[in-house]
Amino acid sequence: MANASDPSESTAQAVTQLRAFLPSKDFRASCSFYLELGFEQVFDGEIAIFRADGFEFIVNTFYDQVYAENCMMQLVVRDLAAWWTRIDVEHLTETYSVRPPIAPALQPWGLEVGYLFDPCGVLWHVTQEATLNEDP
Repeated sequence: MANASDPSESTAQAVTQLRAFLPSKDFRASCSFYLELGFEQVFDGEIAIFRADGFEFIVNTFYDQVYAENCMMQLVVRDLAAWWTRIDVEHLTETYSVRPPIAPALQPWGLEVGYLFDPCGVLWHVTQEATLNEDP
């Protein structure tokens, strides 16, 4: 068994990718939705793989309403205000029949977060990198 306090023995050193599998109720609509958000589709088959700046996730054809509506992802961007202004809230809502996105606001835990729902109900938390307060 690896010793968690010794990084040289950690099995995590062998990890090259970690991808979440997201459900889809309408696979093609989900793929189109993620393309419109600016993700690059790097694989299209019975599943689709999407990438942004080296980070990836998989959209598959599995759908379970309870799972989908309890599934959450976090997208951390450099500039939340800039990222948020490039999405067309009205278009996403009308085209994909998604719940309206919730504009970024400061949360009690100290991060500014905006919320997006994908076509099957997956909730995306969109935030920006936290800056540490260096005051003594």
